[in-house]
Amino acid sequence: MYMGFMILVYIFESYLDLRQHSALKLPTLPKPLVGLISQEKFEKSRAYSLDKSIFHFVHEFVTVLMDSAILFFGILPWFWKKSGEYLVFAGLNADNEILHTLAFLAGVMFWSQITDLPFSLYSTFVIEARHGFNKQTIGMFFKDMLKGIALAVVIGPPIVAAIIIIVQKGGPYLATYLWAFMFVLSIVMMTLYPILIAPLFNKFTPLPDGELRSKIESLASSLKFPLKKLFVVDGSTRSSHSNAYMYGFFKNKRIVLYDTLIQQCKNDEEVVAVIAHELGHWKLNHTMYSFIAVQIITFLQFGGYTLVRNSKDLFLSFGFDTQPVLIGLIIFQHTVIPLQHLVSLGLNIISRSFEFQADAFAKKLGYAASLRAGLVKLQEENLSAMNTDPWYSAYHYSHPPLVERLAAIDLPDKKED
Repeated sequence: MYMGFMILVYIFESYLDLRQHSALKLPTLPKPLVGLISQEKFEKSRAYSLDKSIFHFVHEFVTVLMDSAILFFGILPWFWKKSGEYLVFAGLNADNEILHTLAFLAGVMFWSQITDLPFSLYSTFVIEARHGFNKQTIGMFFKDMLKGIALAVVIGPPIVAAIIIIVQKGGPYLATYLWAFMFVLSIVMMTLYPILIAPLFNKFTPLPDGELRSKIESLASSLKFPLKKLFVVDGSTRSSHSNAYMYGFFKNKRIVLYDTLIQQCKNDEEVVAVIAHELGHWKLNHTMYSFIAVQIITFLQFGGYTLVRNSKDLFLSFGFDTQPVLIGLIIFQHTVIPLQHLVSLGLNIISRSFEFQADAFAKKLGYAASLRAGLVKLQEENLSAMNTDPWYSAYHYSHPPLVERLAAIDLPDKKED
């Protein structure tokens, strides 16, 4: 039954992918973008999007094939047993669930790295390089991969151990304890990631004094945004794609601009308009609402997990004659696949609504023309898909397509009574 759910989801999403692939093959720009996007950029965007689409078809097919084989041939229970045997061979106690789980996860991580590596290499050094985006060397790629593995080895075991202990001792309040732990963990990670982890992969430098910095600081001050630091990150060392984001709690907010964003926008006003959009998310409490929604979903998921974790028949149906905590979580994830996709769809709908609101906020501040120009420029430079299938975008996109965002910006403001 669980494999059936997975295959049905794959068939449905493949149908959406085919619709999107057909849209990407259209030889002309959407009418609203004619005159805004050059034909040369459209052809490049079309070629890039089609290459990524074909790669996606292959990757998803191989993934569902491997996942189905793992379920059908009982690879998970077999590997759980083998990881216990390895502990005995190493002179460790296989009855210690924490050690057993860490051994199991080490093998899973090794398997994932091996199976994902060909796809990552092809995506980075063939597709991204072919279309002028990749700036990484092979050495940098593997260095980043090893850093990621090292972080997982350092951070993972304490988290896994804590979850196992909570489940073993949580009793009737298990869902609450698990949620509280994950809530604290998310706060800690959101605090530490930009300070300790992100600098391991990129260089963050203060935005130099000048007109751009003055304009951003002035905008932040006018909105009472507690901007403490303004950084530029060297995203161009790895990719030509661009972005900007904010982070921090309470009165300690920071804004990060990708150097590629500054390079790609025609002038400072376009960059400031993009920041005005991001500040709109803060001013309209979108980050807080999204965080609350995620916390509610997390709590409900743990509540559902507590209902199935003691089901011996459920574990047996996956080939396990014991009921390890980690395996229970994996099984639970498989049982709620359809629900997970519905939740994801709902979150995307909310996210797209927030994007329209943030655009409207920037427009209200007087940045309509600059935001419009900036969005078009970023669409061009990132070679984003110009033609999108409405079903595909509704299901997958957390941001509205460019055509929809420009149409919303162009709408006349509602007159206030």
